[in-house]
Amino acid sequence: MRSEELGETLLPKRLALPIFASDPLSSVAYATEEILLVLTVGGTAFLYLTPWIAAGVVLLMAVVVTSYRQVVRAYPSGGGSYEVVTTNLGPNAGLVVAASLLVDYVMTVAVSVASGVDNIISAFPSISAARVPMAVGFVVLLSAMNLRGVREAGRAFAAPTYLFIFGIVLMIVTGFVKMLFGHTPVASSAQYAVIPVDHKDTLAGLGLLMLCLRAFASGCTALTGVESISNGVPAFRKPKSKNAATTMSAMGITAVLMFVGITALALIAKVHKTDDTCQLANYPGDCHTTSQPTVIAQLASSIFGGDHSILFYFIQAVTALVLILAANTAFNGFPLLSSILAQHRYLPRQLHTRGDRLAFSNGIIALAVVNIALLVAYKADVTNLIHLYILGVFTSFTLSQIGMVKHWNRLLATETDTKVRGSAKRSRIINGFGAGFTGLVLVIVMITKFTEGAWLAVVAAVLLFGMMRGIRKHYDAVAEELAVEDLKAESVRPSKVHAIVLVSTLHKPTLRALGYAQAFRPDILEAVTVAVEKDSTQDLQEKWAESEIQVPLKVLDSPFREITKPVVGYVRSIRRTSPREAVAVFIPEYVVGHWWEHLLHNQSALWLKSRLLFTPGVMVISVPWQLTSSTRADRPARRAPGSVRRGEPAGNLDPTEPEKAVHSGSA
Repeated sequence: MRSEELGETLLPKRLALPIFASDPLSSVAYATEEILLVLTVGGTAFLYLTPWIAAGVVLLMAVVVTSYRQVVRAYPSGGGSYEVVTTNLGPNAGLVVAASLLVDYVMTVAVSVASGVDNIISAFPSISAARVPMAVGFVVLLSAMNLRGVREAGRAFAAPTYLFIFGIVLMIVTGFVKMLFGHTPVASSAQYAVIPVDHKDTLAGLGLLMLCLRAFASGCTALTGVESISNGVPAFRKPKSKNAATTMSAMGITAVLMFVGITALALIAKVHKTDDTCQLANYPGDCHTTSQPTVIAQLASSIFGGDHSILFYFIQAVTALVLILAANTAFNGFPLLSSILAQHRYLPRQLHTRGDRLAFSNGIIALAVVNIALLVAYKADVTNLIHLYILGVFTSFTLSQIGMVKHWNRLLATETDTKVRGSAKRSRIINGFGAGFTGLVLVIVMITKFTEGAWLAVVAAVLLFGMMRGIRKHYDAVAEELAVEDLKAESVRPSKVHAIVLVSTLHKPTLRALGYAQAFRPDILEAVTVAVEKDSTQDLQEKWAESEIQVPLKVLDSPFREITKPVVGYVRSIRRTSPREAVAVFIPEYVVGHWWEHLLHNQSALWLKSRLLFTPGVMVISVPWQLTSSTRADRPARRAPGSVRRGEPAGNLDPTEPEKAVHSGSA
């Protein structure tokens, strides 16, 4: 796609919702489960706390969504929390947010894919051994789909997301309708008592408080991905801010309704979910090798008449699919944020470049590679991965709300319009409350999850912060070094151009290199060879004299049979003698058609280039000579990735003008 076609990739709200909100929408599939897993540590006696913890999560969701609606209206250029914090709190605070979000995006993919695989295994327990290959395969598939472009990915992901919403709403409505008619659903795990890890008598006072805080922190996974819409405002159709704010509201309302419905049904159906199956009394089978079905699976089974009904498999299918596709939120957020950071010179510039389909291809590929390594290392285990999760997102939540408070303070200091001031004061109250609330949650998450693995996420964010600072320092140093301070002084021409043609033997490539060097009209032109073998050098000198070439041949002595060192030493001696003199080194090279032909030819030119390029005032010029094999390697052009962008025809070439497909080697 051409650059001017970028406008055609902008998203309507119906596609933006599944693209940017699939993560928070899908997280309702495991947020309730995470709360229950923590509370059942002390047995079923503490499940009565679930509604209160769920209420806290709902309140937090409302606060965050309302706060981020202010962000998308105030900063419509994208960048979300990073831009807000950088503008209002400074670049270092912005980098803290950026590092936290990048780590969280990585974890979003890992947790979403692993959770999706869990739901597939709940329906088909026999494929449990293929957990890691399945997870890796899904990451590769998601990467390929996103490389096709944002709009194409949106079309592919829209149907599964909407089917998931429909399926969960259908399950909730059916469950409550059955209750009204006296058929209360009962989960398969309701018959199992839970053996407490800690006796309930010991869980009083501070212990009970910590249990509640841990459960609340785990339930806050429902908020992951909420900030993605604020990062992706530029991807919306106009009016961008309004459409982004509307999409965020729709996401928040939908997620809250589904989360509340699932939590209520889980309590009504008496779902007993434990981290360790052996914690369930009278559990059939080997608790060491079998895993419990997910909360969604247990509810679907109890509501739709067993785990062999069509609707049960439908719920499992759409849940697994949307959980896997929820990783797409990160596949959009990570490349967008990376692109902004690269534009600000905090990450390699390649991450700012759009690919063939106008997607940030390098960012997508980088995210996929890191996640494949993470899933393999943690064996795609949700329980282990979840502890590394949500720490970064609440760091960005808190700092962005503090930044928004400062934004409104600055606006109020200059604004005189009464209506605008009133709106700004209301927004400041919203963001101030959001900052306090999310800051409290950040402390809770840090305390409850740090020792369980969250410290790794902190270490990763710190290392990423240091790396970005180092990259910016490098780019700034290079820019300062390359800046033109005195135009006249910097544009002074060299006093002379001393051209050197490297010669190994007198053949066609040598003559071509000599011809090209002469066409440059240098002040001094000489051919240089290295006397590695006495007989060969003498033979070259005789042929040179007989050919009457009007270019002197200089022979460099090499007592240790080395080529690179004598040539580099000679070139540097010229530079030392005449610092204002430029040296141009012409190197004849073969062009071959097969990779294995590289092994059959001397690679001394590559070593010479690698040394000469570090010498100031020296130009290295390759003069190619195409061997016959390079012609045989010609083949009709294919529509390969990047072919159009590289200026190649958009289809098969004329057979009479085949596309060159050759490899360059040295003579």
